[in-house]
Amino acid sequence: MATAAAYVARRRRTQGAGLDRVLPYLLLAPTLLLVLAVVVYPIVYGVRQSFLNFRFGHAVGSVGFDNYRQLFHDPAFGQALWVTLKFVALAVTVETVLGLGLALLVAGALPFTRVARLVLVVPMIVTPIVVGIVFRLIYASDVGLLTTLRKDIFGGGPVFILDKGWSAFLGLVALDVWEWTPLMFLILLAGIQSLPVEPFEAARVDGAGGWRIFVDQTLPMLRSVLAVAIALRTIDAFTTFDQVFVLTKGGPGTSTQLISIYGYNTSFKFAEFGYGTAMLLAVALVVLALAALAVRLIRREARQ
Repeated sequence: MATAAAYVARRRRTQGAGLDRVLPYLLLAPTLLLVLAVVVYPIVYGVRQSFLNFRFGHAVGSVGFDNYRQLFHDPAFGQALWVTLKFVALAVTVETVLGLGLALLVAGALPFTRVARLVLVVPMIVTPIVVGIVFRLIYASDVGLLTTLRKDIFGGGPVFILDKGWSAFLGLVALDVWEWTPLMFLILLAGIQSLPVEPFEAARVDGAGGWRIFVDQTLPMLRSVLAVAIALRTIDAFTTFDQVFVLTKGGPGTSTQLISIYGYNTSFKFAEFGYGTAMLLAVALVVLALAALAVRLIRREARQ
């Protein structure tokens, strides 16, 4: 009897150990299947589609790398790329400067800092579609907020923002700055608050002013955090779509037609799914290369 009981106990321990080994994979299976269905399959399908030629929305055969070669001979793609680069450079620069300035102010233990943090974070949590709708109402030349304020306060006429190319582009940049400066603010505030206090105290004892402390102490120690913030925001800015689609749809003309909008129009307006997919995949590869370069620079900075 004792031998039988020991055998049963040993058998149960063995079965329990086997279940413990399998259980983590069983728990991860639903998430893994979701990732495969939502992320991996669309990427694989998109890569395959980028090598096909479509006519009236139907694949008619393989064209190899012709869709990718067409990018170098498409002036509309070059224009969209130039607009995207201008948008990313201007928006990220302004957001970095404003985010750093706000982070320095809030980190300076000014009154109402908790309320300031809450207010500054609000734009980032609003849905991009809603942000686009709100700014479209603000920019509207007939009943928009800017037109109403100009008429009521200054007695002027309507304000035309979305009717001209340069003003529509700047209006799009202003929207992006309003929405995503809080992200830069949060990252840089966390970086500033993690800096050691001893170098700043030593600089004050030596008689250094606020500007010298910022240039000689804060910026050098904050370089890695700045690199992370700029890299994350640049990658995200390259994929901006929702706000532009709601606000201008790429117009007037092509003044606000980012690559995301041009790729969308190519695929879903003109049913050139192969070329549109190849375009967006090529841009995605460039963004990934920039991200890898940024990560490498950040690691090198961290080792120094």
